[in-house]
Parts: sequence; C-alpha cells; structure tokens
Amino acid sequence: MTRHLALHTRTTTTGAVIELTGELDHRTAPEVRAALPAAGLRAGQQLVLDLAGLTFCDSSGITVLIAARNHALAADASIALAAVPNHLHRIFRIVGLEHVFPTHPTAEAAEAAWRPTTS
Repeated sequence: MTRHLALHTRTTTTGAVIELTGELDHRTAPEVRAALPAAGLRAGQQLVLDLAGLTFCDSSGITVLIAARNHALAADASIALAAVPNHLHRIFRIVGLEHVFPTHPTAEAAEAAWRPTTS
C-alpha cells in the first residue's frame, strides 16, 4: 500500500504555514523535513503546522514534527500546531508532547494568537 502526503506551504505576516494532508510516516516524513528550510522562517516569526488533513501519523511523523520544532527554535522563531486530529492529540497526551507544542483549533487561530519571539 502506497502512502501519500500532500504538503502546501504558504507565507503569512506571522511566518510560514505548512498544511499536511494525508499520511505522515517513514515514507513521507523526509518530504516534510526537506520543506522546512524552504519555508523561509525568520527570527521572531512563527511556523504553523496545519494538521487538519492528517489521516495517519506514525513515530517517524512525530519525529519530523519535533524536527520542525527544532528548526523553528534554531531560527529563533516559535512553532504552533493547528487542527491536531484526535488520534494524534491522544498520542501527544500519552507521551507528554502536549506541553511541547502549543496547539490551536485552526491555522487562523494560531496566527491570531502569535506574539513575536524576542531574542
């Protein structure tokens, strides 16, 4: 069975929004990892990962979400997750990642809640 992931990146006044649709696993995680530098995240901005369309996420997918957080922090930026599906939110609670990632119901809510990071 072939797993598919669609990735769409857009730039807003707060930073980059990466929308993920489909399955995030060991086959598709490298695509997300490769998209991080191309997002053009700058200091003080926010990276939003919109997970509304995510239908599956394995441990490789969780690892790439953590890599995205590390990428944002290295750029002196922040990260937020939007529309985290229930199946993934449950895993986040179990492993303690709900304390690592700010979450919002939508990408627009994440953008509205954004506050520039300070150096």
